[in-house]
Amino acid sequence: MRELRVDMFSTVDGFGGPGPRSAPYWGYGAPGLFEWMHAQLAEDHVMVMGATSYRLMSEIVANGDDPTFARMAELPKIVFSKTIQPPLTWANTTIISEPVETAMPELKAMADGLPMRTIGSPSLVRSLFRLGLVDRVLVMRVDALRADEIDVMGVGRGLDPAHVDFVRSRARLSCSRMRSGRCRMSSFVYR
Repeated sequence: MRELRVDMFSTVDGFGGPGPRSAPYWGYGAPGLFEWMHAQLAEDHVMVMGATSYRLMSEIVANGDDPTFARMAELPKIVFSKTIQPPLTWANTTIISEPVETAMPELKAMADGLPMRTIGSPSLVRSLFRLGLVDRVLVMRVDALRADEIDVMGVGRGLDPAHVDFVRSRARLSCSRMRSGRCRMSSFVYR
């Protein structure tokens, strides 16, 4: 059976936009963070995303020279979309047009045990939470406040109260570590 992990990168106040700096992770990236990210990508897993994240990421990967991009191209990708049509620009991509509530339980039941991790996709992530399909959440929190940006759940300013209540009622902290001096990674298990 496959585990589904939601990866969220956020400022302290819950925002996931690029911030005032053009550098990734609000300019707070550092060797410790990048080494951790490379290690995560080295593990076999399936990347799960929605159409908007696919369009953005496939363009970034096609036009960028980051050393992680070749590995991202190798990994299998599942994209939930009713609008994206072949030919696809990113290798190893499968488009699923059926509803997430039907397809994701089937994907999770696959016997290969390959973990699935979301990338971006706030609308898809909200659906996965609402449907109770998330097994684990990894939150990378950057010590910055950006209340004027798009929040990580894609619902405007700050976390939607329904999501806050959901996280409080079901999330149990399993691990918390400092990364790169200014980023803290917290992993929560959902029960």
